[in-house]
Amino acid sequence: MDDAEFLDPFARLLDGVSSPAQVRAAQGGAGISALWSAISESGFLDALVPEEAGGVGLTLRAVGSLVEGLGARATPAPVAETMVARALLAEAGVATPAGPIVLATGSASRVPLAMVAEHVLLDTGRALLLCRLDEGNRRSAGVPGSLAADLAVSGWQTIERPADGLRPIAAVLRAAQIAGAASRLLDMTVAYANERSQFGKPIGKQQAIQQQLSVMAEKMVMARMAARIGTGYALLPTPAAAATAKSVASAAAVDIAAIAHAVHGAIGISEEHDLQLFTRSLHEWRAADGSESYWSAILGRARLADEASTSADFIRTLSSPA
Repeated sequence: MDDAEFLDPFARLLDGVSSPAQVRAAQGGAGISALWSAISESGFLDALVPEEAGGVGLTLRAVGSLVEGLGARATPAPVAETMVARALLAEAGVATPAGPIVLATGSASRVPLAMVAEHVLLDTGRALLLCRLDEGNRRSAGVPGSLAADLAVSGWQTIERPADGLRPIAAVLRAAQIAGAASRLLDMTVAYANERSQFGKPIGKQQAIQQQLSVMAEKMVMARMAARIGTGYALLPTPAAAATAKSVASAAAVDIAAIAHAVHGAIGISEEHDLQLFTRSLHEWRAADGSESYWSAILGRARLADEASTSADFIRTLSSPA
């Protein structure tokens, strides 16, 4: 099955429940019940769950394009996170709770989409804790329009922790979401440059704008290639692959958001324009689960520890996982 054959039904599903108007409503506190019901009934949440546990048994490599599709719509629900959590819980023999699940690493602060989740799979550094979320153990991060929350959980079920924890897979999901949103922003910005006329011709005909759009396209492709290195695994990526995905995608996100706003001009920063739905998401995903500086340090240490190969061999290993 190729990407288009797999992605198209999922994309049509998301287009029906995650339009810009529906994203705004969810970010305004309307909830995600209709969206979540549609996603749950589709069966995509069990795409990564092994077949013997009742799932579809796909790999992260196979569903990477779906995660990019979620980013391209700024979907206000932890769909990819729940897919991963359900796979990990199934492998551990733990019953999967109904409802959306977020992944939390480190201090559990500013966890994206935690305001609309019912459970969290928290990496404490020694174990994974499955905890229920309610109003008493989560607090809005306080950013207008954001569904991120700070968590203080109690009452949990302990699960064996993967050797590298949750942060690599969480970072790869953010990188794929950034790649998806970057593609959407490029389409929006090119369309606006061709529609907006100044001095009798579209602004996209001006060489300075064309140069900016070229840089934006280059950064979008960088983010996509890096994200696909991270999603090129059965489920859990190596820390080095995750570092490549997240450091490159996060760095590209800054330039992509800046160029999109520069080309759109003042209208691009207005609340009524869809642009801000995606650029706000880019910055939130960039900061979550390790910034580009954090992951660049991880990648640098991995390269220095690999004395047996050249840098070219090191890069080939990253981009061609076993």
